[in-house]
Amino acid sequence: MIDRTQVEAILDKIRPAIQSDGGDVELINIREDKVIEVRLQGACKGCPMSTLTLKAGIERVIKEEIPEVKEVISV
Repeated sequence: MIDRTQVEAILDKIRPAIQSDGGDVELINIREDKVIEVRLQGACKGCPMSTLTLKAGIERVIKEEIPEVKEVISV
């Protein structure tokens, strides 16, 4: 089982970079199939670069620290 506290700690580390562009990220759910659901907020919501932020930024960092994570998706 993936630890919610560990995921929150990782998000707290990357949050300042996201907030510097006027956005934010919220952890919504950690599914049994090891998929993490997040919600992009602020300027990230609807931004054309949000997919890149999600996959190349948030997902990459989380997978580096928690290799068993399969995917990070926006809900």
